[in-house]
Amino acid sequence: MLRCSVHPEFHFDDRGPSGDGGWVRADISTFQPRQRLDLYLADTAIYAIGDVHGCLDELVALEHKIAADAQQFSCRKLIIMLGDYVDHGPESKRVLNHLLGPPMLGFERVCLLGNHEQAMLDYLDGRLSLSDWLELGAAATLNSYGIDPEQLFELYQSQEKVDAVIRQQVPDEHVRLLRGLPIIASSRNVIFVHAGLRPGIAEENQADVDLITIGSTFLDAPRPFEKWIVHGHAPVSEPQSSAHRLNLDTGAYQTGVLSAVRLGGGEGIIITNK
Repeated sequence: MLRCSVHPEFHFDDRGPSGDGGWVRADISTFQPRQRLDLYLADTAIYAIGDVHGCLDELVALEHKIAADAQQFSCRKLIIMLGDYVDHGPESKRVLNHLLGPPMLGFERVCLLGNHEQAMLDYLDGRLSLSDWLELGAAATLNSYGIDPEQLFELYQSQEKVDAVIRQQVPDEHVRLLRGLPIIASSRNVIFVHAGLRPGIAEENQADVDLITIGSTFLDAPRPFEKWIVHGHAPVSEPQSSAHRLNLDTGAYQTGVLSAVRLGGGEGIIITNK
């Protein structure tokens, strides 16, 4: 485990259109606003987990590490998943099944929306083409459901038929999970979100599309945000902390390293599956 420094007031006693990150091809005028969670984190051990991207073995190994770390606490224990459970990695279907199941014994779990979940849902709802979804790493997701798009095209030679077959193969409970994912979770001192926030805009006025896709406008903002923002979406070689931002996306599907942070007491303790 590694320590990353955070602001000295980073405690969890909660009493009281740009060239930014990928997936912008869907028709955003049809979006339904996503749920935004207010968290009460007094007397809570909080663990946030970065982008999983179909890496089930890495997720299970990391959960075991978290469970071992959490044995020192008798308080409430909460895991917050930062989104991007599907695409790129080999086990997207099994990752969604895992998240539909109960969390580890003694833990609660919140799963947030990532841009890859939104893209998958956009494809299933007909707002995003298969070719655009495939550009985002969907071939691995389809393979996890036993679907080979090229084979389907050879068989049916019809985009409409191929789309219909693919959509029939995704279980209803997975679609319901995608539809129900909240887009942001916020406490008195910290915000958990997939991609980040647009600088200069109040938290309550942030656009859903920015919360899951924003890139350099957020990452390169020179001034600290009012709250610490724990996020993923932008792969880094190791968790990075700067200007009230903590990035936990360590590119698990490429590196084999899935990262989490335990927060509280003015510091963040980094935990990985390795």
